[in-house]
Amino acid sequence: MLTPVQSGYAPVNGVEVYYEVHGKGAPIVLLHGGLMSASSFAPIIETMTENHQVIGIDLQGHGHTLPFERPMSFEAMAADVAGVIEYLQLEEPAVLGYSLGATTALRLALDRPELVGKLIVVSAPYAFEGWHTYNFEGMRSMTGEMAAGMVGTPLYNAYLAEQPDGEKNFPILLDKIGDMMRKGFDYSAEIENLKMPTMLVFADWDAIKTSHIAHFFELLGGGLNDAGWDGSGMNQNRLAIIPGLTHYTMVSPQLAETALGFIGD
Repeated sequence: MLTPVQSGYAPVNGVEVYYEVHGKGAPIVLLHGGLMSASSFAPIIETMTENHQVIGIDLQGHGHTLPFERPMSFEAMAADVAGVIEYLQLEEPAVLGYSLGATTALRLALDRPELVGKLIVVSAPYAFEGWHTYNFEGMRSMTGEMAAGMVGTPLYNAYLAEQPDGEKNFPILLDKIGDMMRKGFDYSAEIENLKMPTMLVFADWDAIKTSHIAHFFELLGGGLNDAGWDGSGMNQNRLAIIPGLTHYTMVSPQLAETALGFIGD
């Protein structure tokens, strides 16, 4: 990971949320996937910062941010991100979220649309049932008891390298994620309220059902008609399917190229 030009903890909602800033230019906020951190964007950070300022945020219980006493929810994490955006005085940044971070970004755009210039949802559904059954059941079965079996794995070691008191907090994080996933979510009735340009990005072999991906785009008004020879029938929203990738390899040069093309439109 490149050395950030600025990093610290933003005091928001009675907690402290870690952030780091790279590069300069029009701002892009990056929100990582579950059990990851802002550092997981290392493979694309150099490309993303060529012409932009990039702000990585560690969500509740991830990276350098503590689990907090409160339950985990997409609403609370979205409020945290909103607080960081306001704390750093970012003006309508593009917000790119991946997996758990993408659902958080979606919730942010629904709850605080005035803070989001463009939205990029990467490998995440609009409702929990959009995941394939294997993923759906795996997330709902997550508990802190699983932590012992993950000791020594690259994911676990990466967590300890960043998280204060990581050995104690890792099972707490697993419990909180599991509790949140068992509650589920469904934002289908709200998607039409998104007014900012929105791009959906998925792998051709993603963990999200293909039928769900298509319906997500339709909820954004996409793919409902022939756009015409001149493209005049398109709205401002876009759908990208990146070939040869999976849910777990999405943070890639192809993602950076796709996202920057949309942000630059």
